[in-house]
Amino acid sequence: MTTAPIRLDIFSDPVCPWCYVGKANLDRALADHPDHPFVIQWHPFQLNPEMPPEGVSKRAYLDQKFGGKARVDAIHERLREVAKAAGVDMDPDKPQRMPNTLNAHRLIHWAGIEGVQQAVVNALMRAYWTEGRDIGDLATLADIAGENGMDREATMRLLQSDADADDIQARDQDARHKGVNAVPTFLIAQQYVVSGAQPPETWGKVIEELMGRTE
Repeated sequence: MTTAPIRLDIFSDPVCPWCYVGKANLDRALADHPDHPFVIQWHPFQLNPEMPPEGVSKRAYLDQKFGGKARVDAIHERLREVAKAAGVDMDPDKPQRMPNTLNAHRLIHWAGIEGVQQAVVNALMRAYWTEGRDIGDLATLADIAGENGMDREATMRLLQSDADADDIQARDQDARHKGVNAVPTFLIAQQYVVSGAQPPETWGKVIEELMGRTE
């Protein structure tokens, strides 16, 4: 018997390293369960909503936030270990800018309309964490759109406008009001919340349990 589709809402930010690891872990579980029931939708959550539109120096920002270079170096080393275990190619020192991600979230929204949301989310995270690209830069975002099945020029025109900016910010605030205070946060079937970068084995058990219940 075919399992009925189950909605999986994911709240994330492309500049969140745990979101990249969490996505990789989920992707491995989905690959191991090709008949999984999930229909995935990504939702905006800005880790740094007050970030200037042009962004700031990432290292200077983190040094100030976490109390100095040694502390940040330790965090980055831990991230490398976790990412490697998840099969993710991540270099936390590669990104030079900490961007404002409002425009990246607008792009994710439009990608959802065009049916390429998964590809664009993955491309944004890879661009930032692996390639060190500035995903706050409009031309970079338009390039990523074009590289993943969207019309680059049309996307650039949208990015240069205020299209859907208010909607993205309202959705971000709505998530916070409903209790999302960290990412990644996964909402299963609009009922069950899973927080953090859970290992593939955990997702595998969730998928198997859901499929068993709905058969």
